[in-house]
Amino acid sequence: MMIVVNLIVSVLVIIFLQLLGMVIFICMTPFNDMEELKKGNVAVALALGGKFMSTAIILGVAAYTNTLIWFMMLWFAVGYVCLIAAYWIFELLTPGFRVSEHLQKGNVAVGMMLCMVFIGTAFAVSSLII
Repeated sequence: MMIVVNLIVSVLVIIFLQLLGMVIFICMTPFNDMEELKKGNVAVALALGGKFMSTAIILGVAAYTNTLIWFMMLWFAVGYVCLIAAYWIFELLTPGFRVSEHLQKGNVAVGMMLCMVFIGTAFAVSSLII
């Protein structure tokens, strides 16, 4: 019975952390992500999907490698900070334009690149989680 309780608590914590991560990412953009999605903005959808996938990768590895929920949460926090840093580094490495402006304009190339930056960072960072 205790295994079932631990599983349920772990799943609830993972769902909570995934949602929290997405809310923080959405708050980082100067535009309303959900409104852009309603308009059919593919660039924003790609970027948001990359953020969702990257947080899921880090959460999955953190859950797989840690038996204690607190350690899983700690490693997720470390990985998540790395994802935020990756976004700002990407923004700094593209001095000719602001990433968020191009996303809002629907620049699919920027959305796809940002998606891959997030997923690539998640894979790299998750390999460091112990």
